This record gives sequence, C-alpha cells and structure tokens, in this order.
Amino acid sequence: MTSILNSLKPAPGSKKKRKRVGRGQGSGHGKTATRGQDGQHSRSGAKFRAWFEGGQMPLQRRVPKFGFRNIFRTTYQVVNLADLEAMHKDGKIEDDTVTPEFLVDAGKARKNYPVKILGQGEISTALKISAHAFSKTAQEKIKAAGGTTTIIK
Repeated sequence: MTSILNSLKPAPGSKKKRKRVGRGQGSGHGKTATRGQDGQHSRSGAKFRAWFEGGQMPLQRRVPKFGFRNIFRTTYQVVNLADLEAMHKDGKIEDDTVTPEFLVDAGKARKNYPVKILGQGEISTALKISAHAFSKTAQEKIKAAGGTTTIIK
C-alpha cells in the first residue's frame, strides 16, 4: 500500500508553474514585467473600472434607451382549463377541489408563486377552484360548467 501512495503524481500537464514577473532578464519576464512598453496600463497603480473603454464613448451610453419595466408587477404561473380537464379525466383530481398546493403537487405550478387560471380549452366538470387570479373567460366557463371560483388574497 505505501509503495503506491509515495509514487502518486498529478496528471502530466495538470499543474502549471506560476508566472513570476519582474525577477530579472533571465526569467524571460523582466524589464517591463509583461506590461508592455508604454501607456496607462504599464504604470504602477493603474486601475480601471470593468466597463471603462479608455475614454471612448462607453457602450451603455452609445446604445439607445427605450422601454419600461415595472418592478412591482406580479408574475403569475398560468394553468389553463384544458390542463385541469385532462387532470380530471386522468383521475388526479379527487373531491373536485383544485388549490395552488394541489397544482404544485401535480407538477403544474411552482411553490411560492401566485397561480392564475386561464380560459384556454373547455371544462365539462363542476370543480371548486381556488387561485390567486382568474381570467374573465375562465370564470365564465367554470360557472357555466357548474363549478365555483375562489380568489385567494
């Protein structure tokens, strides 16, 4: 066992020697220490912001600005009536009650996100559906099928 442990070596080419700059001409990295001949970068204490472009008009000022993004917008996870109908036909919906927790368990929605029911597709069974929001067509179709909608705050 010990003869194996003392002969272990890293794979060839996996270990590189550190580049030691400014240690004389014989090292190959002397004189300018890989900084080049002239310019701001060659001076000591030279620092630049990551987006600095050497005085050229920066990209964030060259590109036109447009649009608006509302940071207070509520993004819903959408579930269509067609999905609920398919789940009912497969026998996944017991006691005709649908809640966001049930949709998370069924894999139709993610946890901790509000759910909105949309009216795409048809529904033929009377379901008791509670969600954070409903589209107008979804509410009409659920009521027409004899179901109820409950909005969660």
